[in-house]
Amino acid sequence: MPEGDVIAYAARRMRPVLEGAVPDAIATPQARHRMDRWPQRLAGRTVRSVDTHGKHLFLRFEGDLVLHSHLRMTGRWSIYRDGQRWRRSARRAWLVLRARGHEVVEFDGPVLELMTEARTRTQPRLAALGPDVLAERFDAAAFLRRLRQDDPTRGIGDALLDQHIVAGLGNMWKAEACWSAELDPWRTVRDVSDDEAVAVVEAIRPRMRAAATSGPGEHAGHGVYNRAGRPCPRCGARVRARGQGDDNRTTFWCPGCQS
Repeated sequence: MPEGDVIAYAARRMRPVLEGAVPDAIATPQARHRMDRWPQRLAGRTVRSVDTHGKHLFLRFEGDLVLHSHLRMTGRWSIYRDGQRWRRSARRAWLVLRARGHEVVEFDGPVLELMTEARTRTQPRLAALGPDVLAERFDAAAFLRRLRQDDPTRGIGDALLDQHIVAGLGNMWKAEACWSAELDPWRTVRDVSDDEAVAVVEAIRPRMRAAATSGPGEHAGHGVYNRAGRPCPRCGARVRARGQGDDNRTTFWCPGCQS
């Protein structure tokens, strides 16, 4: 699943094309949206902003209408110059916006909906999101409040994936955050101090924010993620991996230096 930095990078690339522009054309090729009349409802409306919160992206149009996207495991936002060949089949396009000589395309996007501005604040799934890990100033107090309201027997690595606690972290950055802070992802929430919990998030924020600016993969340099059985670059112990939490997401960690 694309993590918060991937979504923020997509938004950053989309802004010069869409912000302040009235799209020349809007198309919704995916069958489930053909009858929604989004091209007609959004025709002539300026895109006021493109912003994100965690793994969610919002295209805000004048008139208080918002296109909300969540890519889950399969979706992708892409930007092409007019006439440039798409890297995915046109059959997989859900939304196409043309402006300023470019096409902004959402492919395979399982969550795509048009809503009012007010609903973006009141819709339960969105209203329940935790503080954004990529925010310019991370709301540590809100993060801790939500963490302490959670199951205290839950492993901290699993808790960091809960978007109600902190929005934007996925499995890769969770593993790298715990490794960077030298914290065992299997320690229960009740055994992790407030300072340690905040330190985990703050340890990974610079790398995520850099990736959101220059592109995913540019700042990976993994310490433990996908390195099971290989030596830890910090202490040399063998990196381990096993499933964690109700979703059994694979957690990577170093038993030598994460305590």
